[in-house]
Amino acid sequence: MKKLTVLFYGVTNYLLGSLSLVALIAFVFNLLPENPWLPNIDAGTDVSTPVALLVNLGLIGLFAVQHSVMARRSFKQRLARLLPPAAERSTFMLATAFVVFLLIGLWQPMAAPVWQIEAGPVYALLLGIGLAGWALVFYATFLINHFDLFGLRQVWLYFRGRPYTHVPFRLSSLYRWVRHPIMSGVFVGIWFTPVMSVGHLVFALGMSAYILIGVMHEERDLVRDFGQRYLAYRASTGRFLPALRRSATDKTETA
Repeated sequence: MKKLTVLFYGVTNYLLGSLSLVALIAFVFNLLPENPWLPNIDAGTDVSTPVALLVNLGLIGLFAVQHSVMARRSFKQRLARLLPPAAERSTFMLATAFVVFLLIGLWQPMAAPVWQIEAGPVYALLLGIGLAGWALVFYATFLINHFDLFGLRQVWLYFRGRPYTHVPFRLSSLYRWVRHPIMSGVFVGIWFTPVMSVGHLVFALGMSAYILIGVMHEERDLVRDFGQRYLAYRASTGRFLPALRRSATDKTETA
């Protein structure tokens, strides 16, 4: 692939991936405008509960498989035989956008309420906390290099003819206290809502299970990549919430 093509590929997939995340947030809070292609989580024609549950769990499973498989080193090595390594993260973003839009489009509503808060201060509070969780997701990506995480840095360096260097392991801001603030934000974003339907509950439970399993595998990879440095960091921080007690090892800022 020519350098300009790779750059265009990366920018396009960055925009698609970012758009899919915004659409997912609106989907979860029933904020999407009425349309037949991208309905809200509680919108659409009801089907039988077993069918809806089977379809929805399958969609969550597809999301989990896509994220897990494409994050593995063996998959990246195979993909490098077909595409320049600089395009690997952009391909991940493209696949993520496809799976997210598929999930939104094929989701089967299960609209029976688990809890439902009418408009008022409590409604606004829960919606605000939920949206703040997703804002935390975006903020945390910039703490570790948003453009590298979303694939833009790789294609830009490739376009400029410069070698790619991995982002160093730094302890900054939230990462001094919490190892996975992005996932902390997702937890808040999917669980704090003024309207919790059965379908939303299925989504929240399924995504929470995926996060717990995915983080376990991610930390195993980080231990392999950074060794004792990451083990010391893990011992001094909380996974999703700040640890009650921090050790002196978190003073280290770079690997």
